Amino acid sequence: MAAACAGGAQAAPDQGLRVGQVVSGRALEASQSVWPLSLKAGDLVRGRVDGDVSLRLLDERGQSLRLLLDGLDQPREFLFVAGRDGRFGLRAEPLPIRPGAHFSLRLEQVLAASEQRRAPVPLASPTLRELAGQLANGGDTAAFWQARAEQGTPLVEAVPGKPGQRLVTFLWRGARDNVRMFGAPSGSHEALQRLGESDVWYRSFEVPAATRLSYQMAPDVPPSDDRRVILASTRRDPLNPNTFADASGDPWLSRSRLELPDAAPQPWSAERSGVARGSVERKRLASRSLGNERDIYLYRPAGWRPGQADQGLLVLFDAHAYTRQVPTPTILDNLIAEGRIPPTAAIIIANPSDLSRQQELPPNPAFARFMAEELMPWAHRQGISAQASHTVVAGSSYGGLAAAYMGLRHPELFGNVLSLSGSYWWAREGEEPGWLTREYVKVPRLPLRFYLQAGLFEGPRILDSNRHLRDVLLDKGYEVEQVEYPAGHDYLQWRGSLPCGLVSLLGKGTQTVAEACRYPQGIDP
Repeated sequence: MAAACAGGAQAAPDQGLRVGQVVSGRALEASQSVWPLSLKAGDLVRGRVDGDVSLRLLDERGQSLRLLLDGLDQPREFLFVAGRDGRFGLRAEPLPIRPGAHFSLRLEQVLAASEQRRAPVPLASPTLRELAGQLANGGDTAAFWQARAEQGTPLVEAVPGKPGQRLVTFLWRGARDNVRMFGAPSGSHEALQRLGESDVWYRSFEVPAATRLSYQMAPDVPPSDDRRVILASTRRDPLNPNTFADASGDPWLSRSRLELPDAAPQPWSAERSGVARGSVERKRLASRSLGNERDIYLYRPAGWRPGQADQGLLVLFDAHAYTRQVPTPTILDNLIAEGRIPPTAAIIIANPSDLSRQQELPPNPAFARFMAEELMPWAHRQGISAQASHTVVAGSSYGGLAAAYMGLRHPELFGNVLSLSGSYWWAREGEEPGWLTREYVKVPRLPLRFYLQAGLFEGPRILDSNRHLRDVLLDKGYEVEQVEYPAGHDYLQWRGSLPCGLVSLLGKGTQTVAEACRYPQGIDP
């Protein structure tokens, strides 16, 4: 039985969980820990779990309402909004790969609901303008929602005089107070507007016809611009049949997918019959440099022969995403089978926790020592290595920043940098943004090649800092391929950009990466 500890006092689970209270124990199949909560409709609940366990929300009968945290993924903060008055339960559940793991759970906030109203936005959608006219004449929304159920959402319409653009309208039916969108093309957590007093909530965006993005909707969010508060209510769009990151099957943890017809293809993400599959081995590696340990996933392609000079190696951060949302082993299987890259193994590095990710992936000398002095020699002993000129270090966001830092610190190991939406705005405390770019200015040109990708919907912090790094590298004489897609800070885009970057840096054959990946019209690779 797990024990709860608050201010030094012990409490049994059936006494309920209070704000500020921490409970700890082990998640065991034989005695799962359930902590009761009494809530009002609209209450925002925020907390945190530390440890390799999942967390599930239960109703008063002990039936599952949703999976708040999938312990195989990286996030450890949980947020949700109570849909009604009543008693609920939080249950810690063991992971198959970590049975009996220790955990602690802290309830940080329960915030009562309040209204959030915003000024209406003019109707850009012809379909919504027609609906507004029908409502003004006493009609209802039944036929509109029937059409959406048959055709799916969001609503996509042509833009007169702009053949390369589309008007995309995101919709939600029947919210009480407000709706926010997570993953909007603006890069912000946009508020939807209500159509009069109807049950239609909407927000329209004019976007390129090559747009690809994943998104979630958040109805009845407590009034806040805090990303974490919005995430408490996010779930996939129930009228969009196209999903992404849906391994758990839980609508609150999965996302909806929008891919307009001109979006660049992503042909390497799905398993194919007749393609030889490599093997994936999960191991634990302790680090003396960092004082922690982590999972490492080792991918060996079919027919991998240690020590062969013509083979490649991918070293990739954020295993929680690049073994799940981005199926890296499948991508490598397909690229190798098509002859686009040589046989290429992979070292996919997990983060011990979400907090360690924030500390290690931004330029960190101790993490660089771990990579160079511990990880790479260890991987070599496992039979996985390649020449620096055939080794790609890769990642997204902080992982992209880390990849470029590893190239700067250890070009003798990592000769190719594959950066997806790299966080090059990052700086040490008290310094101007762009610390790593300035470091590249200081040093002579190194034996490195680069593939940089950013999304047009990511805002200036990501987009401008990636362009600045590109310009600095080109001025220094580096070989750089830099591409931009109508996409956001999004694994849906990164699962397509990862193979394109590998073709660019390791590619073989006559077809160029631009031909293989079909860059959006008007975007110069």
